Amino acid sequence: MSDGAEVTSGLHPNALRALPLGQIRPAGWLAGQLRLQADGMAGHLDEIWPDVGESAWIGGSAEGWERGPYWLDGVTPLAFLLDDPTLRAKVEHWVSYILDHQADDGWLGPRRTGTGSEPDVDPDLDVWPRMVVLKALLQYHSATGDDRSVKASLRLVRTLRDVLGRRPLRDWGRMRWADLVWSVHQLYDLTQEAWLLEAADTVRAQGYDWSAYAEHLPFPEKVPDPTLREYQRQAGGVWMNDVMMATHGVNVAMGVKMPAVWWRQAGDDRLVPLVERMLDQLDAHHGQASGLFGADEHLAGRHPSQGTEACAVVELLLSLEVAVETWGAVEPLVDRLERVAYNALPATAAADEWTHQYLQQANQVVCHVTQDRVYTNNGPDANIFGLAPHFGCCTANRHQGWPKFAARLWMATPDDGLQALTYAPCTIDTTVRGARARVRVDGGYPFTDEVSIRVAVDAPVAFPLRLRVPGWAEGAELSVDGGEAVPLRPGTVHQLDRLWTGEQVVALRLPAPVRVEHRDRGGVAVHRGPLTFALAVGESWQRVGGVEPYADFEVHPTTPWNYALELDPDDPQAGLALERREVGDRPYAPDGAPLLLHATGRRVPAWEVRHGAADAPPSSPVGAEDTESRRERIVLAPYGSIRLRVSELPWTPPIAVSDVDAATRV
Repeated sequence: MSDGAEVTSGLHPNALRALPLGQIRPAGWLAGQLRLQADGMAGHLDEIWPDVGESAWIGGSAEGWERGPYWLDGVTPLAFLLDDPTLRAKVEHWVSYILDHQADDGWLGPRRTGTGSEPDVDPDLDVWPRMVVLKALLQYHSATGDDRSVKASLRLVRTLRDVLGRRPLRDWGRMRWADLVWSVHQLYDLTQEAWLLEAADTVRAQGYDWSAYAEHLPFPEKVPDPTLREYQRQAGGVWMNDVMMATHGVNVAMGVKMPAVWWRQAGDDRLVPLVERMLDQLDAHHGQASGLFGADEHLAGRHPSQGTEACAVVELLLSLEVAVETWGAVEPLVDRLERVAYNALPATAAADEWTHQYLQQANQVVCHVTQDRVYTNNGPDANIFGLAPHFGCCTANRHQGWPKFAARLWMATPDDGLQALTYAPCTIDTTVRGARARVRVDGGYPFTDEVSIRVAVDAPVAFPLRLRVPGWAEGAELSVDGGEAVPLRPGTVHQLDRLWTGEQVVALRLPAPVRVEHRDRGGVAVHRGPLTFALAVGESWQRVGGVEPYADFEVHPTTPWNYALELDPDDPQAGLALERREVGDRPYAPDGAPLLLHATGRRVPAWEVRHGAADAPPSSPVGAEDTESRRERIVLAPYGSIRLRVSELPWTPPIAVSDVDAATRV
């Protein structure tokens, strides 16, 4: 960190550096998850959806705004992580068309002419979708080294600078300016061209003030739909009011990265605590058990049925990844990154990756088309699964989540070492201090507590291997080549400085105790390691339109959901028993969940569906007179493995010690 003094390089260095795209490859269950994407909607969207397949970005007549760039931004890392020739050919086609059709003045993509309300300004010179294209082109360069994408990006940024001199950022671009500056900074790192920093400063000056937002959240309450509609009416389709834009969940998720992005140029350490402060305030006023915040479409409070848009999930992940790259393995940020990635990310799509929801709910007991709905201002089909329910932005954008997360499991350090952030199975093939190094991470993390890290080098080489120890991992330990176990301190980064020769095996043990989080009205959420657990509700999928496999589906419950969890507040783990299963290729399918928690519950008849969703949980502890007398065995499964779930539960005191006869008592 710095005291704000200027740096001779023009930018403060990142604490970590993403490895070139393709040097990390997913393995185990993570490879299966990305393969599902490639074989599902992500890999075939250009074949089944005109907004991508006939996009104006590649000369078609369909939408020429954000959807094509969104898809390219997600399918590019997917193609190179999997080294999939079919997907790589699709990426090559898109990138080549975009670069080959760059305008003489540097503009990329469709350009329509019009008079507009401002003299000498083309109303269709929209900066926002170009921000997304820049991200895709820079990933392509990372994977291929093709300098065409860098040269084209430089020309585009020059043009954007000129456009902003005539018409400042507005609407989506004004709120999402940090993404543009992030790309401009990457270009500066590649080229050292000083004018890029001047352009970045212009963008920042025209953008929304996320610093003040992070200091003091201006919207602590659910924004009511009538208020939004009135602002929308006043805007008249020309300018979107700040209340509309600053409460929009995706804008907020993207704004989280702003302090980290601008710190590199400003060097102002007052920015450093703002990411965590912003997240803490979102948690306090809008937080959900999954690590998300309620925003359907706009900030919507802590009611666990309000929902969060799929785009907000993947954009929050990217913001956290940027912050971690900038400042290193800051534990609250990496913990949040894991929590969102391992829970909310898989939950927003069907297990086969062919359909998705616009909105996911922490307490989601039915997914259906309904006119009577709890959402702030989303439509009647917002939580069904389909090709493009409610609105098509998430159809194109959600695919970036898994690939970008997988590409940053490990990162390079400034002293030519390697840093592990999270231990999902993967392989790494890179060069460290002039020697080829191959790393293989085995195990079923986050579903297992043991991680095996094999480090193989072609020639002896000394470099530091830094291993993050999660804050929840009490009793963590490490050994090398079967040697004596070394205790590790939770919430730290353990550094192995050694001469690596041949192949050596680092064994990590990261015990993950069950934790109970206290929620509103005395309710609870249950976590184990980075996983959130929820009551598993039986699912009946019913096609209501479209063509399979990307048809529209409602999901209706086949089992009761309105249970109070029997819980001893003095020993909340006593009534829970852990069952372990094999970690297969589809851990985020209901029948593939590798971990289950067995518990005891009692039905609460008065807790019902209201406004098309589960009502707020009743206040806890729930008295015996408000529950059915019969005690039932209930199962909690990982949040992302089930599509009907109750993750925020009321609790009731146990009548007697539960006789759950599952596997290991936790």
